[in-house]
Amino acid sequence: MRFDLTDLRLFLLVAERGSITHGAELAGLALASASARIKGMEESLGAPLLERRRRGVVPTAAGQALLHHARAVQNQIEAMAGDLGAYATGLRARVRLMANTAATSALLRDMLPAFLVAHPGIDIDLDERPSHEIAEAVASGAADLGIAATWAGLSHLEQKPFFIDRLMVIAARDWPDLEGNTANLGDLLGEAFVGLSAGHPLQEHITRQAARLGGHLHFRIRVPGLDNVCRLVAQGAGIAIVPESAARRSARTLRSLRLTDDWATRQLNLCARRFDELTPQAKLLAAALV
Repeated sequence: MRFDLTDLRLFLLVAERGSITHGAELAGLALASASARIKGMEESLGAPLLERRRRGVVPTAAGQALLHHARAVQNQIEAMAGDLGAYATGLRARVRLMANTAATSALLRDMLPAFLVAHPGIDIDLDERPSHEIAEAVASGAADLGIAATWAGLSHLEQKPFFIDRLMVIAARDWPDLEGNTANLGDLLGEAFVGLSAGHPLQEHITRQAARLGGHLHFRIRVPGLDNVCRLVAQGAGIAIVPESAARRSARTLRSLRLTDDWATRQLNLCARRFDELTPQAKLLAAALV
């Protein structure tokens, strides 16, 4: 079946008016053209869509089914037109922002909520990705703005400082064998870990660092979200490595130790291909983030 939008609109009008003639007029089609379209739809379907009566037409069972879908399609088209119309008149715009785990956590606390409230006509597509993917996406134009660690190779992009991200080890207050205020990953490889879900950018980064040391992390459980990780660690399920901002939020229930490995301290920068070539809406977001 190959029904186009004109076919569906015509059928909808004919069924609602009970007349091919009136439906054709409303659709802006000649009667002969409208009749040919409906006949073609019936031949394509292999079943009659309309029952011809002396005083007009009524949908058959197949026609009733088509009428249901035609109305749904028409409603969707009208909704689409409304949404796109808002963009066309400059009332609404969308900014594509990618950020790594630590930046996403910081953004969602207050920066983005405040920005969305202050700018009701700007929508944001926020996507959490590893830093190297963010760099590639911004360079290719798949994202307007990115927040990534400088180690990912951002030299081909324009950059502005966002913040310094430090990774911390967190543990329950009575967790054994963790002493002092610092730790390094090599000394933690025998511990039981609470991890983020498989494929999570931060967790994959930490797992790669463990592999470079010739070890692996033993996960008791992997869960979505830093808040869930901190909750399980506080209850003694294992230890975890999280951004400093997450450790601070749970400071009342957890111990935290600074991770001393070089890769655990990262400069995060806001980046774009060229800040002066951003859309006005993306420029507003960039200004709010720095």
